Amino acid sequence: MLKRFVGLMVAASAAWLPQLHAQAYPVKPIRVIIGYAPGGSADAGIRPLSRVLEPLLGQPIVIETKPGAAGGVAMEFIVKAPADGYTLYYFDSGPLTISPHLAKVGYNSIASFTHLGHVCGSGSMLVVHPSTPFNSVAEVVAASKRDPSKWSYGTSGVGGPHHLSGEYFKSVTGANLLHIPYKGGGPAMTDLMGGQVPMLFSSLGPAVGAVKTGKIRALGVTSLTRSGAFPDVPTMDELGIKGFDSTAWYGLLGPAGLAPDVVSRLSQALLKAGEDKTLREQLNATGCDADFLTPAQTVDKIKADFAKWGRVVKDAEIKAD
Repeated sequence: MLKRFVGLMVAASAAWLPQLHAQAYPVKPIRVIIGYAPGGSADAGIRPLSRVLEPLLGQPIVIETKPGAAGGVAMEFIVKAPADGYTLYYFDSGPLTISPHLAKVGYNSIASFTHLGHVCGSGSMLVVHPSTPFNSVAEVVAASKRDPSKWSYGTSGVGGPHHLSGEYFKSVTGANLLHIPYKGGGPAMTDLMGGQVPMLFSSLGPAVGAVKTGKIRALGVTSLTRSGAFPDVPTMDELGIKGFDSTAWYGLLGPAGLAPDVVSRLSQALLKAGEDKTLREQLNATGCDADFLTPAQTVDKIKADFAKWGRVVKDAEIKAD
């Protein structure tokens, strides 16, 4: 009888162990990778987000940078990481929705990862030098059609989100603009302010000071809603280019195969963090407007953007550097 009782207790304990393990997650610090050097927009977003997530998860979050290949190095790293919930990636959408159309990558944008949620999105912004005659997007389109050899636009580089915004803009408006790629947004903005290039499709964050001081003029943003950082600048949609939506965005993911209970714990914590007013304000101030989505909504967004940017890359015949 005693042996039978002990056997039943052991069996019951074994049945509960997996559930107890899942409920206990996390039991140690969580490492979150970013694919760019400290000081950039990824770094600016994950730090306030981690401060809100830490008390919700009950563990410290350790941020680790793995820069290279426009986020691709970190993406390849996370594919091979253990699927235990202790190595995650605060990713930007480019390596998932743009890069696979430009070069061979060692991952599938959906199947290679466990998507945990969308955090924030940022459109590009069309900005011009004050010496240009442009006070509206319509004037840029009209002038480029009248004299296509005269007008060009700069971006942070070939195949980046701002280049894609520019080519998407050209495809739907018929604008005739020559693309001038720079090796980063900083040099591009310097040349715009110096008058070496007439206009940019630019990140929002770096443009804040220059727009406020009148060194450059903002004409429109490429997101469907106005940016919290530029509430007075209209969207392309508002300006008559209906449905125009070109946003780069950030989210949280892990390697494929995360346990359902771990996914639930992380995704629910992420949605709860999105209710924090201070966090949303901090994200908005970086030019990345807070928009917390479920894993399923995030996957749908990846699929839609993947298809859209594939068409733009093909139609514009964009080749990687």
